[in-house]
Amino acid sequence: MSANSRMSLAVHVLTWLAYDRRGTEKENATSQQIATSVNTNPVVIRRCLGQLREAGLVTVSHGRNGGWDLARDAASITLLDIYRAIPDGPVFGLHASEPDAECYVGYGIQPVLTQVYDRATKALSDSLAQTTVADVLRDTLALFPSDDNPQKVPQSQVAS
Repeated sequence: MSANSRMSLAVHVLTWLAYDRRGTEKENATSQQIATSVNTNPVVIRRCLGQLREAGLVTVSHGRNGGWDLARDAASITLLDIYRAIPDGPVFGLHASEPDAECYVGYGIQPVLTQVYDRATKALSDSLAQTTVADVLRDTLALFPSDDNPQKVPQSQVAS
């Protein structure tokens, strides 16, 4: 089984938009510009941005200077907002087929797992709600190895 990376893609896209927009009046970003950072095809980015737009996290403008922008400040967009914007189904799924109801384990496993998974999903949601796109941007930029990099943002320009 492989992990689904749509959440990570969406966080990357929004963090890039927050980085690109910090402290300046720039033109809207294109999916090609964002795709360069993610190292993927712009079509993948546009698909993701469409979901984020439906959730009210980004806006798009069309025309000559068209492109994408954050719909609100990066400090007000939580990872829970993003998680909810990316349709992916439940974090944990139950059996694809019904277990044997005549089996002692098969009889009661699904209601027990449902309770456990519900608690785990709530804990995940609580954790994601505590982190914003601005937090991710700040922490990401802090990892950049060079202090004299002209692209590094002073902490005063990144909302907390």
